[in-house]
Amino acid sequence: MSQGDWQWMQRALELAERGRGYVEPNPLVGAVVVRENRIVGEAWHQKFGEAHAEVLALAAAGEAARGATLYVTLEPCCHHGETPPCTDAIQRAGIHHVAAAMLDPFVEVRGQGMARLGAAGIAWDVGVGEKEARRLNAPYLKLLATGRPYVHAKWAMSLDGKIATRTGDSKWISGKASRDWVHRLRGRMDAIVIGSGTAKADDPLLTARPRGPRTALRVVLCSSPALPLESQLVKTARLVPVLVATRSDAQSSHAQCLRAAGCEVLELPDPDGLSMVGQLLDHLGRQRMTNVLVEGGSALLGSFRDAGVIDEVHVFIAPRLLGGASARTPIGGHGVEKVAEALELDRWEFESIGRDLLVHGRTDKGWGAAAEED
Repeated sequence: MSQGDWQWMQRALELAERGRGYVEPNPLVGAVVVRENRIVGEAWHQKFGEAHAEVLALAAAGEAARGATLYVTLEPCCHHGETPPCTDAIQRAGIHHVAAAMLDPFVEVRGQGMARLGAAGIAWDVGVGEKEARRLNAPYLKLLATGRPYVHAKWAMSLDGKIATRTGDSKWISGKASRDWVHRLRGRMDAIVIGSGTAKADDPLLTARPRGPRTALRVVLCSSPALPLESQLVKTARLVPVLVATRSDAQSSHAQCLRAAGCEVLELPDPDGLSMVGQLLDHLGRQRMTNVLVEGGSALLGSFRDAGVIDEVHVFIAPRLLGGASARTPIGGHGVEKVAEALELDRWEFESIGRDLLVHGRTDKGWGAAAEED
């Protein structure tokens, strides 16, 4: 890999990031056409169902694409999906060389795109910026590998690790700048999950304000479908979808009232708490949902942690001390017996958001990191 190769691939990765929230369940892809050490065309996949990054970059380059090198963050597709094969467009454009950051594990591609380019006499190689490309598309890679969406966990807590006072009051631990940041995160999620306790105590709306590129399904995971009919979630269910995922009583009179109000009620057959988490993720994965945000409370976050399914965390730490032995902490559940069993952040970073500190990181089971070690 030359410095020039990395320079152009880095630009393609930067472009790919612009599609986050708009292209899922497709992967994020950026493409750069380089001729005589100069970019002559560049683009990113902008919206699901629309032209892929390679096609847009080649169109931007026009005749300058002949004899050029195409840098792309993912192997070009070679099948008819929502759009025609990118390999056909690459051949027509007269590209001389294709450098892809990584192969596409999607069953209808899996190296076939590069093989088709090679058969057409186009030089190709894979691996420039592969680690970065895998981190970029960790949610896509997890969905393909497991059939489940990528799980983000979010909470706000005081400096002494409390998410509410001993009386249950939690508004507002974090500042407005942090809450605005969370709304932007919500705006690129496919689903937002809370527990029944949070639904009853906080009566949240769980929408992104202002709206983002996606409208998330609002999910309440609970032992019985007891979501209050007067809650904001139920009152707005015909405007923004609501799913009540429950272990029992899916045919009860209250469940029927929830359905009549526009909610979907899903009965999960296995009554065990950890199994419910897995069953819910399997259900969301079958809907091709790619990113799911778990917002709490403590018991729900603990269930996801105990199930070992959290992929990424977003934690806001406010400069407040709440105290109280009975005040709630972020992660409930069973927890671990030994520190060595803890779920660790493989790579993390922090930044100031208003007066708060945001700690953001992926777990050591993050799909980008796991793929790097294969």
